[in-house]
Amino acid sequence: MRIASVNAWGGAMADELLTWLPDSAADVVCLQEVTRTPALSGWTSFADAERSLPQRADLFEDVRGVLPRHQGHFAASDSGPVHDGTGARHRQDFGLATLVAEHLTVCGLDATFVHGRFTGHDEWPAGDRPRIALAVRTMAHDSGRSVWVVQVHGLRDPAGKGDTPARRRQADRLAALVRRLRGPEDLVVVCGDLNLLPGSETFAVLAEAGLTDLVRDADTRTSRYPKPVRHASYLLISDVTAVKRLEIMAEPEVSDHRALILDI
Repeated sequence: MRIASVNAWGGAMADELLTWLPDSAADVVCLQEVTRTPALSGWTSFADAERSLPQRADLFEDVRGVLPRHQGHFAASDSGPVHDGTGARHRQDFGLATLVAEHLTVCGLDATFVHGRFTGHDEWPAGDRPRIALAVRTMAHDSGRSVWVVQVHGLRDPAGKGDTPARRRQADRLAALVRRLRGPEDLVVVCGDLNLLPGSETFAVLAEAGLTDLVRDADTRTSRYPKPVRHASYLLISDVTAVKRLEIMAEPEVSDHRALILDI
C-alpha cells in the first residue's frame, strides 16, 4: 500500500499537483489545505491579515476529477470568504481530503477536532483557526491487515512553530483519537502538516500512543517556501517493521511543501 501526504496549499500549484497525483500511484492520498466552494469552479483569492493567496474554488472536485477511481472523503475545519475573478464574494469550506483507491475497502471513518470547533468566519483570522483530524480505516485484501490512516493539519501560530499549551492540548487530543480507534491488529499511520519543529513535545506525546516519527529533522519544504525554517510535515507509524520505503519528494514540486510518500 502506498500512502501520500501533502499540504496542497489551496491548489496554488494546481497544474503541477493535478498532473502528479495520478502518476504517484498512491492508494491513499491525504491532502491538507483543501477547498470547497459550492457551485463555483476555477480560481478564487484568499486573504487574511498577513497574506493573500490564489486558491482553487473547489480543489476537492479538481482532485476527484483526476482520481476518478478513488473514493473521496472531505472534512471541513472552518469556512470563510473568498473572491472570484469578478470580485464577487463566496463562502469557502477549508479542510482535509483523503482519497482511497477503489481496490481498498473503506471500513471505518472518523473526524474529530483537535483544536477548537467548526467556525464560519466573517473574515479569516491569521492564527488560532480550528483544526480537525480525518481518519480512514482501510482493508487490504491481499494481506488481510487493516490500516488506519489519520491526517491532520496542525495549528498555525504566527509566532512560530515552537511548543505552546494549545499545541500540547492538540497533541493530547490526537493521541486520544489514535488510542480510541486502534484495534489490536490495526496498523496506524499519522501524517500531515503538523506545523511543528522536530523536537516538539508532540512527538513524545504521540510516542506514548505507540507512534514513531519517520521524518525527524528532514527538510519538508520546496523552493516555493522562502523562510529559513524548513520543517512542517511529518509521518508517524505504529509499527516501523511495516515500512518498505519513505520518500520526502523533492521533485516534482507540487506545493510549497514536499509530499511524503510511504510504502508499507
